[in-house]
Amino acid sequence: MNTLIFRTIAPLLVVVMIVFSVFVMLRGHNEPGGGFIGGLIAASAIAIYGMAAGPTAVRKALKADPITFAGFGVVLAGLSGLLSMAFELPFLTGLWLELHLGDAKVPISTPMFFDIGVYFVVFGTVSAIALGLEDEEGQG
Repeated sequence: MNTLIFRTIAPLLVVVMIVFSVFVMLRGHNEPGGGFIGGLIAASAIAIYGMAAGPTAVRKALKADPITFAGFGVVLAGLSGLLSMAFELPFLTGLWLELHLGDAKVPISTPMFFDIGVYFVVFGTVSAIALGLEDEEGQG
């Protein structure tokens, strides 16, 4: 399925899917969604780009190995849980901070950073698997 139409539309589709995955991840605190499903959507975008352009082009576009994204996500999720222990609270207790930017209030929380960590773990892991399956070097 490597037609000219698919190769032409794939980059646009990838951008739309990545933006949608970030939206789903960020709205997951109050409504359905979250880091897991957002990471799956983003990894699906990477798989689509891999089918259109090849795994070498995807690895070059990512600028880092997908497993690096997964490792960053594990560290971020772990640190968000450890932050509550600095305030003598149990591990993974949610902490909130409200930033006042002009007339708007922007809530920042440790559950949000945990979700971002989950997003990167799922994105990195599933992308690594998809690129490994698409990699031509694995074919004998």
